[in-house]
Amino acid sequence: MSKNILITGGAGFIGSNFINYFINKYPKYNLIVLDKLTYAANIKNLDNVIHKIIFIKGDICDFDLLNTIFSKYKIDSVINFAAETHVDNSIKNPLIFTQTNVIGTNSLLEVSRQFWKDNYENKFLQISTDEVYGTLSEGEKPFTENTPLKPNSPYSASKASADLMVMSYYKTYNMNINITNCSNNYGKYQHSEKLIPHMIKCAYKNEKLLVYGNGMNIRDWIFVEDHCAAVDSVFHNGKRGERYNVGGHTEKRNLDIVKLILKYLGKSEELINFVVDRKGHDYRYAIDSTKIENELGWKTKMQFNEGIRETINWYLENLDRLS
Repeated sequence: MSKNILITGGAGFIGSNFINYFINKYPKYNLIVLDKLTYAANIKNLDNVIHKIIFIKGDICDFDLLNTIFSKYKIDSVINFAAETHVDNSIKNPLIFTQTNVIGTNSLLEVSRQFWKDNYENKFLQISTDEVYGTLSEGEKPFTENTPLKPNSPYSASKASADLMVMSYYKTYNMNINITNCSNNYGKYQHSEKLIPHMIKCAYKNEKLLVYGNGMNIRDWIFVEDHCAAVDSVFHNGKRGERYNVGGHTEKRNLDIVKLILKYLGKSEELINFVVDRKGHDYRYAIDSTKIENELGWKTKMQFNEGIRETINWYLENLDRLS
């Protein structure tokens, strides 16, 4: 069955990986891709599928543009990847995060509500983060869908606000919504400001690898294509009004990730330089994916050691992405 799906943030890291995955799996779907093309996006990420999609450069905060897109392309589903995501940037300039992540999501919801009216089958899928849950201590049980939202950074607070707004449209208007909260992604197309590509860049150039604090912070890592498969499962089979946690069952300390990259590239650990910790730096994230695994049958496929090797090799073959 054909669908007219608006995918926002489609030139970013996760969004572009998803589009490459999704359009090849569902060639009959009409994908209308909206992206503002900020510094973290790259239209080259869509080179292999650009002839199969409709790409529009624009901002999800532009209500008139959204109205035009919905009217022209008869949008019947929305998958919202669009977001400002870098925590460091949110500390320096939180207002941009409020604008895109909160106001932008609300604009998408409201245009969807106005166009879909009483069609309760059309789906709005919000792509969110595990950071909305706050932080965990060593040995504390992983986040579940029932964990209270307790964000600590302007970034995570903006995403938690968006999640609450999405849920309010289900509670108030009975909109067919889902929310996915995913752990740290890695893979191709990620901007070099993020931990793994940034450390690959510094190691390749024999520059100092700056590590916050003592490097003992823990993140749960998932290969981006496994995340794409999870979004696919929730889009097609997620129950109305439900949140699904998506994790990789791979908890790693930041310092261990850095050392692994150095080892793979044959570089010395003397390149590591510890710096003053980030403000409000969450200690540990960990996701319990039992719900999506049991209800929708999704599971991760990529083992971390294989995935990180594939990721490093991709960046070495695409050195322009490390600039």
